[in-house]
Amino acid sequence: MYVDLTYKVIDQESGDVLVAVEFPIGYVHGVNDILAPAVTEELEGKSVGDVIEVPIDCDQIYGSRDEELVFTDYIENVPEEYREIGITIHTENEKGEPRGFIVTRMDEKTLTVDGNNPLSGRKVIFKLEILNVRGATDEEIEAGGPIGVAPDIDEALTVPLQ
Repeated sequence: MYVDLTYKVIDQESGDVLVAVEFPIGYVHGVNDILAPAVTEELEGKSVGDVIEVPIDCDQIYGSRDEELVFTDYIENVPEEYREIGITIHTENEKGEPRGFIVTRMDEKTLTVDGNNPLSGRKVIFKLEILNVRGATDEEIEAGGPIGVAPDIDEALTVPLQ
């Protein structure tokens, strides 16, 4: 089944919304793994309009925080295009493996980047709302998600996910 949903990631400790995706994302249930297995399991059997909340320990998905992936340098050593909090700097390690570092702090003299996933070390709640469920096309099944134009959510079916 093809599913459109929105979600929020809420920090269990503070109650803060860490991520909010309000534009529908689409996926083919049972074909791809864009969602954590615990979330996919909770979506099983649900229908349009259902809202689910799934507690997740992000260390199980992204690993524990590694403070060796946090670096601070003098700001003059950092190219100007990276001098903005929230910017991701894409690099490769000595093995050629890609790694992203997010600029997390900056002052007049220094800039700090963090190579950890922003959710590492957190316990969160994934809150999802199902907007649309319909039979997936062969092309969507092959791709594991939407093809071309997003489906019309006004034509949502009320069939359960299976």
